Amino acid sequence: MPWTRRHLLTLEELTLDEIDQIHTTAAAFKRTLKRSVKKVPALRGKTIVNLFLEPSTRTRMAFDMAAKRLSADVISLDGNSSSTTKGETLRDTAENIQALQADMIVIRHAAAGSPLYLSNILNIPVINAGDGAHEHPTQGLLDTFTMREHLGSLKGRRVVILGDILFSRVARSNIHALTKFGADVTVVGPSTLVPEWFAALGVKVSHDLRSALADAEVVMLLRIQHERQSRGMFPSLGEYTSMFGLNKTRASWLNPKAIIMHPGPINRGVEIDSDLADGERSVILEQVTNGIAVRMAVLYLCSGGQPEYVHATE
Repeated sequence: MPWTRRHLLTLEELTLDEIDQIHTTAAAFKRTLKRSVKKVPALRGKTIVNLFLEPSTRTRMAFDMAAKRLSADVISLDGNSSSTTKGETLRDTAENIQALQADMIVIRHAAAGSPLYLSNILNIPVINAGDGAHEHPTQGLLDTFTMREHLGSLKGRRVVILGDILFSRVARSNIHALTKFGADVTVVGPSTLVPEWFAALGVKVSHDLRSALADAEVVMLLRIQHERQSRGMFPSLGEYTSMFGLNKTRASWLNPKAIIMHPGPINRGVEIDSDLADGERSVILEQVTNGIAVRMAVLYLCSGGQPEYVHATE
C-alpha cells in the first residue's frame, strides 16, 4: 500500500501495516548499507534539519548518518547553538528553519507533544526523535525491527521491559508497537516506577523479577531517567541494582535463546552487568546499526518516497 503520512509523531497512531511497511523499507535500505558505496540518491537536493534541544548521541548521529546515506544535506542544531538560549520560542525557531527552505525537521524536545505542536504549524514533515517521557517512535521501530530479525514473528513472543517504565518514552513506544504485533509484554521494576495503570496499555505489570523473566525471549533494560524525576523513586542505585539489576544469575532465568537489549546509554553495573552487555546474547550494538536503516526508511517515506524505489536501488 502507498505510504501517506507526512509526519512520524507516535507509534500509538500507526497501524500494524504501517509499522510493517517501515520495517520492510528499512530491511531494503540495510542491504544497501552493506555495499561498498552505501549512499543512494533518494533525497538528493533535500535539506533535513536535526533540531535536538535535549542531549543525544546515538539518535542524533543515526539521523545524521541516515540523511547523508540518502544523499540529503544535513544541518544540526542543539540547545546551546540555537536562539532558544536567547528566549526565542520553539515556534519561532521552527518557522525560521522552514523559511530557510528546509524540507524536513527532526526534533527532540523535553516537552511532551512538541512534535505534534510543530506538525500543526509547519508545512514540512516533522519527525519525533523523542519528546519528554511521551514517545520515541524511531527507537520503538528499530527495537522491534531487531527483535523480528532474531525471532521472526513477534506474535505470542514473551518480551520483558525492565527498569524505569514510568518516565521512559522508549518503553511507551515499544509497548505500542509490540502489542500491535501481538507480543506477550511484561513491564517490571519497582512499584514506584512501574505503576499498575500500565496494564491499561495491554501489558502485564510485575514487581517480581524472577517470575517476570521466567522463559522470556527478549529482555529490554532501561536506565533510570534521573533527569525526568522530581523526587527519588527508590532509596539508592545500589538498592535498585540489588533487586532489579540484570546479572549472570538472573539472566539464567531467561529462555536459553533470549536476546538482551538496551536503547542506551547504558549505566554499567546498575541496570546490567558489563559481561551481559558485551556478551553473545546482547544485540545492543545491532540496535545501533539498525537505527540507521530504520531512520533512513522514516525519512524517505515521510518525504514522499515509496518502497518500490528502494528495491530498485538495491
